[in-house]
Amino acid sequence: MARADVLRAAHAHCQSLQEALVSLREGGLEQVAQWGRHLAATLPVGGRLLAAGNGGSAAQAQHLTAELVGRYQRERPAYSAIALHADTSSLTAIGNDYGFEELYARQVAAHGRPGDVLMLLSTSGRSPNLLAAADTGRAAGLRVWAMTGPRPNPLAFRADEALCIGSGSTATVQESHLVALHLLCESFDHEVGVPGHELPDGTAPAGGAASVDGDGDGAAAGGGAVAPYPPP
Repeated sequence: MARADVLRAAHAHCQSLQEALVSLREGGLEQVAQWGRHLAATLPVGGRLLAAGNGGSAAQAQHLTAELVGRYQRERPAYSAIALHADTSSLTAIGNDYGFEELYARQVAAHGRPGDVLMLLSTSGRSPNLLAAADTGRAAGLRVWAMTGPRPNPLAFRADEALCIGSGSTATVQESHLVALHLLCESFDHEVGVPGHELPDGTAPAGGAASVDGDGDGAAAGGGAVAPYPPP
């Protein structure tokens, strides 16, 4: 591709993401905040979050569980969250013995309990293994949430609640899902009362707050002191 074509494609990509985020901001923030409130009422009393996706959406699911088991911005207790694709022995055994469509449903049946939350991420909303997981989760009494691409799609229909990104670009949908997951973590931290939690508008409470990257690099901003992760 000529350099001009590459730049045009990059601009189009950024424009697509910008439009999706405007839509998320105007129509999805209350839902994400409500999910954070629900998790804050569920995880601290022994509930757990199960999360699943395929490909890039699997990475997004694992990103979410890492933020909850570890931390998002500030030090707080660990909470139970499991990315169902991360157990490779179970994954390959189930796929080999029961087929790819049962990959997540069988794990939901094993790990899920009534009142737990199942988060399913899919750009198409049509992955058979996620549809089976949603059906199994609802039958077992879990609260099923979906993050998908445009409506209508089968996964949004089968979930209790869905956040749908109205873009035809897989990359844009996944990037928007990541923003929504971070906003979900912000809402959760706010609701569980994390000291010095940064507010959604980017300001810090009085006294100054340090911001910590949930990927675990321990980088702090704003001059506050933050306890580092313990050494391995």
